Amino acid sequence: MSPDARNRTAWSDESFQEENSSGFYIIAAAVIEPGAEEGARDTMRALRCRGGRADRKLHWTEMDHRQRTDAARAVASLQGLHVVTFGAPVPVRRQERARAKCLAELVAGLHGLGVDRLYVEAREPSLNERDVRTVMAARRTLPTGSAFRVEHVHGGNEPLLWIADVVAGARRFAQFGRDEYWQRFGDSAVEVDVVTDC
Repeated sequence: MSPDARNRTAWSDESFQEENSSGFYIIAAAVIEPGAEEGARDTMRALRCRGGRADRKLHWTEMDHRQRTDAARAVASLQGLHVVTFGAPVPVRRQERARAKCLAELVAGLHGLGVDRLYVEAREPSLNERDVRTVMAARRTLPTGSAFRVEHVHGGNEPLLWIADVVAGARRFAQFGRDEYWQRFGDSAVEVDVVTDC
């Protein structure tokens, strides 16, 4: 993908483990090419229909091994790139600091790929505001005149967020020695290590 092309969007979700010695925070972002959104949504909705209730989002933690394999295979087949920020350490009760560090690095990486809008799964309003402040601060480190926006959307309503959930879940499993899902993404997944200073 050419980093000069603008108007790409990215859709993100996270996974984390708080632990004093080996905690980590993962934010995965699926970079979707303009015009490819509806096809990707259809792919994710089809997975949900096979593996769960039609009124709920597709969620990695609720899948069994077969469903995870199917989901990783389907996501790997989609056109696009997955950017993953992996932050460590993450001691107990420090997840929001780690998230901010990972999110700031994600903004820089996505901007370099021509992304100018990041969609994040909505949390509590105060936490959403914290994300916005983090992105605003990160945007100041981009070249002058750069455009980059963050918007929060409800996970149950947006299948493109489920792509990032699958990628984040696969990376989490790899951290615990189960990399059969993560390996499916090959060169379509780019990981950025983040020192959280937690």
